[in-house]
Amino acid sequence: MEPTSLTTERLLLRPFTARDAAALHAACQDPDIPRYTSVPSPYTPEDARSFIGDTCPAGWRDDSVYTWGVFTREEGRLTGSMSLARIPQPSREHQAELGYWTAKEQRGRGYTAEAAREVARWAFGRLGVERLEWYAEAGNEGSRAVALKAGFTMEGTLRSKIAHAGTRRDAWVGSLLPSDLGLPSAAPYLPFPGRG
Repeated sequence: MEPTSLTTERLLLRPFTARDAAALHAACQDPDIPRYTSVPSPYTPEDARSFIGDTCPAGWRDDSVYTWGVFTREEGRLTGSMSLARIPQPSREHQAELGYWTAKEQRGRGYTAEAAREVARWAFGRLGVERLEWYAEAGNEGSRAVALKAGFTMEGTLRSKIAHAGTRRDAWVGSLLPSDLGLPSAAPYLPFPGRG
């Protein structure tokens, strides 16, 4: 797929370019980013260049992972990164996973939840996603707050879901359906009758 840009009231979501490498490198020096994501630690300028020049374009090209830099519309300041990964298993057709991080100095402003809602609308409309999933290491309250603000429903804790730094860690999981945003879905959703 050709890389796509998205806009919200305050944000521009666009593919990273080479000119973003310094800002990406600086943001990823925050120890909380590699603590809760797959970002390498230490994060070098070469890591930023490789992510921008190789990893991101490959994901768009093979329709596996769509990654955006999230920037303020007015100043063009990097607020974070957001990725949407397709889930390839046939039993999980039309499902995707949303991942994100927020630059330390941009946290608490609602930028990431705003971007997440826009990416979700794009996924439901453009890709035909019928279930969007979110995972975070149990205890990552910031990521959970973003997911809740974006409209995700928390579904529980998955034991030993995340492999990170040589350990297995529990994960919180949530989902977002098109109907949660008032959008149609190609397949009707038949919830369990006892679900409140």
